[in-house]
Amino acid sequence: MEVRDVHYSHYGRMCPIETPEGPNIGLINSLSSYARVNEFGFIETPYRKVDLDTNSITDQIDYLTADEEDSYVVAQANSRLDENGRFLDDEVVCRFRGNNTVMAKEKMDYMDVSPKQVVSAATACIPFLENDDSNRALMGANMQRQAVPLMNPEAPFVGTGMEHVAARDSGAAITAKHRGRVEHVESNEILVRRLVEENGTEHEGELDRYPLAKFKRSNSGTCYNQRPIVSIGDVVEYNEILADG
Repeated sequence: MEVRDVHYSHYGRMCPIETPEGPNIGLINSLSSYARVNEFGFIETPYRKVDLDTNSITDQIDYLTADEEDSYVVAQANSRLDENGRFLDDEVVCRFRGNNTVMAKEKMDYMDVSPKQVVSAATACIPFLENDDSNRALMGANMQRQAVPLMNPEAPFVGTGMEHVAARDSGAAITAKHRGRVEHVESNEILVRRLVEENGTEHEGELDRYPLAKFKRSNSGTCYNQRPIVSIGDVVEYNEILADG
């Protein structure tokens, strides 16, 4: 195996698609959407635990490293389930030690949390990724990072559901620090009065001020502008987006 190759232990931990096209291809990689680095520096990916007694999917989420995963049979995220979380099919498509196979549903130990956990956030923003040629998907994933800020952004007609997550986690959007009611909205600032609940009653608290960036220059020489997306009187929750940018 070459160091640049994709290995089955990368599943859910490093994106097999997003990598540079130049001499560093395969050497620079991105974390997958749900991956995390544990206290020892190993990359873990989440799985839904299967109750072996009832043979049903539980709400328990376990993060496994690549060597821990080798001991378990993992079902695909799109396996058919009934309303109680039990497998509908007697035989389920699954993975075991890097081999894709079909096994009896009684042998399942875990289940993927999402089909998107294989790829990075940028790759997960490509609609109908499974129908794209892998070389085109690689170029598309890299081009996701080259998008420029728009003066009048619009929601896409076709999306994957990762767009709001990428926008929120980018830090470019302004989010509410506390629950409150919008008292004032201008192009360059938003004022939100905190709503504090004590002894079952709600009363008004301090006033939070959120300044907006207007037509600022970015490091890449593009125009950066934030627009309020709330109105006076709106009640906003903690971490709710107030301004788009």
